[in-house]
Amino acid sequence: MAERVEVLITASILPSYAHPGDAGADLHSAQALVLAPGERALVGTGVSIALPDGFAAFVVPRSGLAFKHGITIVNAPGTVDAGYRGEIKVTLLNTDQTAPYAIAVGDRIAQIIIMPVSRATFIPVDRLPGSQRGESGFGSTGHSRHISTDTPTSGDNQ
Repeated sequence: MAERVEVLITASILPSYAHPGDAGADLHSAQALVLAPGERALVGTGVSIALPDGFAAFVVPRSGLAFKHGITIVNAPGTVDAGYRGEIKVTLLNTDQTAPYAIAVGDRIAQIIIMPVSRATFIPVDRLPGSQRGESGFGSTGHSRHISTDTPTSGDNQ
């Protein structure tokens, strides 16, 4: 079941959901610029929000911009904490090697997803409990299964 949350906002253009059931609401550019091939720029949205405690916003790329034009977000997802009150800006990158990309005021440049977040309590231990995955990562899925009952300490994994 989807949870609704009220978010206080000041904005030149309000974020909006394109379709019922969408997770991300579109953020619009508050400035006009051209991104040269390989160039990145910090682009204002004119949006400032006040999230309730226990929530965060995540700024993510728009799939159409990424696929059609190679426009992505350098630090995706960008995290907006509940206590932040400044303008949400997006660090866009033009990954196309030859074509510049023009952005006009009002263009959809990213999406914002509002989610509840847990606050962790970090508990220091000498050893972590084992798991089926163990320390396998970075491309290990689908390769030979490794079942770990203990997580090796540094130097024990060779």
